[in-house]
Amino acid sequence: MSREPPLTSLTLTRPDDWHLHLRDGQALRDVLPHTAKVFRRAIVMPNLKPPVTSVADAKAYRDRVLAALPDGVDFEPLMTLYLTDATRPEDVRAARASGFVHGIKLYPAGATTNSSAGVQQLASLAPTLAAMAEEGLPLLVHCEVTDPDVDLFDRESVFLDTVLGPLLEAHPTLRAVVEHATTAEAVAFVRSYANRVGCTLTPQHLLLNRNALFAGGLRPHHYCLPVLKRERHRLALIDAATSGDPRFFLGTDSAPHARGAKESACGCAGCFSAPHALPLYATAFEAVGALHALEAFASHHGPDWYRLPRNTQSITLVRSETPVPESHAFAGSEVVPLLAGTTLPWRLEAP
Repeated sequence: MSREPPLTSLTLTRPDDWHLHLRDGQALRDVLPHTAKVFRRAIVMPNLKPPVTSVADAKAYRDRVLAALPDGVDFEPLMTLYLTDATRPEDVRAARASGFVHGIKLYPAGATTNSSAGVQQLASLAPTLAAMAEEGLPLLVHCEVTDPDVDLFDRESVFLDTVLGPLLEAHPTLRAVVEHATTAEAVAFVRSYANRVGCTLTPQHLLLNRNALFAGGLRPHHYCLPVLKRERHRLALIDAATSGDPRFFLGTDSAPHARGAKESACGCAGCFSAPHALPLYATAFEAVGALHALEAFASHHGPDWYRLPRNTQSITLVRSETPVPESHAFAGSEVVPLLAGTTLPWRLEAP
């Protein structure tokens, strides 16, 4: 029996990115166009210096994002607040009333980039979390413990067992997102909570396992947090992404750092995928024969979970051997994209 020829193009409802780092200043102006040309909306992370901790901070940052958009580009930043030990219920209520804050981000102190202001005493925030549950404002969670006695590769699963699980039991109507899941345990955790817990999946965690960190030498541009895991975990993530389960949706966690900050004695964590994010996802889905599932994952599940309307525009991917550039301009320096120097089988059709 002959096989059907491979698709030469794929048209999707315009997708959204439910986990994105845009930085600020010139860095923001350099990286924003890469996202805005593809994605209609994005959940914008609040871990600036200083962090975005109030509605006033979020509005000011939102204004800077909108001012940095190229003329004629239709893009909506969905803002978040950075949860600290000082966040109070009145901050939650103000965030919900704003109309432009769509979540509050939990960074355990010291877990990742610019997380030093993160939560150290989660138990003291019970009234704040109760207000979030009451207002329907989701908790977006970087799921890693920071205990130095816990192995780096186990920090996500330990966090789910010892922190997020008990927290959700204590607040039975609180909605949460497991951000950038990396393990089979995270997939099982999300599936155990019906529609109350969502989950974003990144292109690097769908395409790469931890061997990619050491292929032919140390590969700093594959280093992110949570770190890449074993192949069995990657396969579990692929299964979740392509399953049609509405709890799993696209979130690139695209996180640009200047080349020198990555290629250093103590390199920064983060993969910059924004310029070619959708072709990366298409490559991962096609590898397991699941291109038919890409639209739901990229364009439907996220807005449905966040209780927002789906987009009405469409975009088209075309089959074309497309080199990934070695670098892009970034705040007077350059940023190296994920899989720089390789070739992808898909590209975005020019409008």
